[in-house]
Amino acid sequence: MGRLGLKQKPKTIPHKQALAAIGQGQLMQVYAKLFSEYGKTVAQVLLTREDLGQRNRYLNARHALLTILEYGMIPIINENDVVAVEELKFGDNDTLSALVAGLVDADLLLILSDIEGLYTADPRHDERAALIRQVTEITPEIEALAGGAGTLTGTGGMFTKIQAAKIATNSGVSMVIAQGSEEGIIGQVAAGKEVGTLFLAKDHKLHSRKRWLAFGLPVHGSLMVDNGAAKAILERGKSLLPRGITRVEGEFQVGDLVTICALTGEEIARGLVNYSTEELEKIKGCYSKEILTVLGHKHYDEIIHRDNLVVIKEKGEVEDARGS
Repeated sequence: MGRLGLKQKPKTIPHKQALAAIGQGQLMQVYAKLFSEYGKTVAQVLLTREDLGQRNRYLNARHALLTILEYGMIPIINENDVVAVEELKFGDNDTLSALVAGLVDADLLLILSDIEGLYTADPRHDERAALIRQVTEITPEIEALAGGAGTLTGTGGMFTKIQAAKIATNSGVSMVIAQGSEEGIIGQVAAGKEVGTLFLAKDHKLHSRKRWLAFGLPVHGSLMVDNGAAKAILERGKSLLPRGITRVEGEFQVGDLVTICALTGEEIARGLVNYSTEELEKIKGCYSKEILTVLGHKHYDEIIHRDNLVVIKEKGEVEDARGS
């Protein structure tokens, strides 16, 4: 905006993308100059949700980033705003950073904010608010502590940071939220000093493919299942069969990611479907042996096979459907 002398942020996507193309070049010039003073080389990496939504591109991004690190370069990663459209956007850099941390099996994710960490209440409005130093599990109570965006320029706020922590910790990466304006804060965190809020990684992280299923793909719809199907998925690691489906929502095709919800509306799992919305509307509640008769064809007995399913348990815990 400054380079073009604009006073107001444009409203259309093409205009925003044009400004992003200018801004990305300027931003990299700053990064390159500052890191060169320490003898370090930077590399620009621009990602869209689509890059992580397709398995082969997900792996390509992982290999490229790991190779950059092998060369001793510092990757500067941002969303590719020049080509991303609304449905492909990550939505915020907190989510992007958590996905990248899991992508490269990072040792730690550090999110610098305009607040010291997660508090029991908003410290700007409640003087009794206390900083929470460590979070071992992201419960609904922890999520309820998150507020809205804290600054005019920010797009996230504490809520997106908590969601990022869920992604990171379930990917085996611990995360710290700390005050970005505090001098030497990165060094303090790296040295293991007790600053900000630490979210501890899960002991048993998701396998790379399960991680991709849980967090890398956009959700296209949802399936509501009865209590029997929910119990089979949650407790016995079973696939989802048409018999247990009570309602179908959204528009999706074969291979799309959908959420699986209990009768309460709570999301219990995610997975890749073997049938489209139109097909599922016809076979929901049917036995697998009836699929061929109803549709005139049959791809699979299962609507979602357990190998393509990730369970999302209570209290936000995510694990393999088979418990591994």
